Amino acid sequence: MQITESKKSIAVMILSSPHGSPHAQTALTYCQAAMAQGHHIYRLFFYHEAAYLGSNTNCPPQDEINLPQSWQTFISDNKLDAVVCIASALKRGILDEPEATRYEKTSACLDSAMELSGLGQWVDAVNRADQHIIFGR
Repeated sequence: MQITESKKSIAVMILSSPHGSPHAQTALTYCQAAMAQGHHIYRLFFYHEAAYLGSNTNCPPQDEINLPQSWQTFISDNKLDAVVCIASALKRGILDEPEATRYEKTSACLDSAMELSGLGQWVDAVNRADQHIIFGR
């Protein structure tokens, strides 16, 4: 008899910035591998420094990986639910159109694959997903 692992829904929180630690890259690699094995990413939640992964204005040197773009492409290609914590984002100047208007800023820079919302989205994800994992500190 062959035992097969059941497919799971996974909630993933990322805490680290795209620069300075490997956690955000490790999280992306984990998510790609989980999906390749047939698991479902219920929700991605970008918190604290990981809010920078939601910015569409990152311009790393040409010889470096554009990790925010890699995340954004992964999210778009797989039509994933990706939430950037609104408090973390606002502190770091990451705004969507409604927040840019609200704070009378001239532009928004949140990538269209992501949305701003609160910690309640993470609580919901933890309650609904089969498992959750946090990358970073």
